[in-house]
Amino acid sequence: MIHVRKCALTGALASAVLLTGCVSTVSGKAERAQNAAPIDAPPLRESDLDRVLLSVGELNGIMGSTTMTITSELEDMTDHSGDVSDPDCLGAIYGAEEPVYAGTGWTAMRDQVAREPDENNEHWVEQTAVLYPTAQDAQDFFAMSQSMWQNCGGDTISVNDGDSTYLWRLENVTTEDTLITQTSTQEDADGWACQHALSVVSNLTVEAWACSYAIGDEAAAIAADIVANAEK
Repeated sequence: MIHVRKCALTGALASAVLLTGCVSTVSGKAERAQNAAPIDAPPLRESDLDRVLLSVGELNGIMGSTTMTITSELEDMTDHSGDVSDPDCLGAIYGAEEPVYAGTGWTAMRDQVAREPDENNEHWVEQTAVLYPTAQDAQDFFAMSQSMWQNCGGDTISVNDGDSTYLWRLENVTTEDTLITQTSTQEDADGWACQHALSVVSNLTVEAWACSYAIGDEAAAIAADIVANAEK
């Protein structure tokens, strides 16, 4: 999901938990992986979901950090549809959302959030793997999401955490084969931005968020590496 920075109040909303800190960026950029989703990958089972997610060490390496830890692990979807100004853009602003995945036939999911443990966290990551009965179901969700993200590109969406409202500017979608990415920048947050990536492989969709003050292709790299694990 999108990770709000409250720079004036030194706080941030993530997974409905208030995180704190607004700090300077660190160096380190991820290179976008190629050939993200092989079409001949074997079908996956629920028992495969934990192994396809990246380790916290791998996430640290991609983000240019050394101290991020896993702070949240979920096996169920969330619902923030009441927090956004345009519910039609919910899937572009948040990941692992029940209203977005409803009716797609998904059968199991794993979701993890990672960040630095101190209050002045410089990075925030979410990785999500969602299983479907068939590869066609996964492809259908990917196509639906691509259309939704594209329709929301160029829009400014407000997110309300119950106390304050924050504005996010969604950029246009970038598509490379079976990988789509979109960058969102929070207004008046010193350049805090998030890249959102979605990929598909066999009967699995992979969603990743990567947030920092100098975001690049980190979410795309995370998604591509999860897909590579799904091949094994």
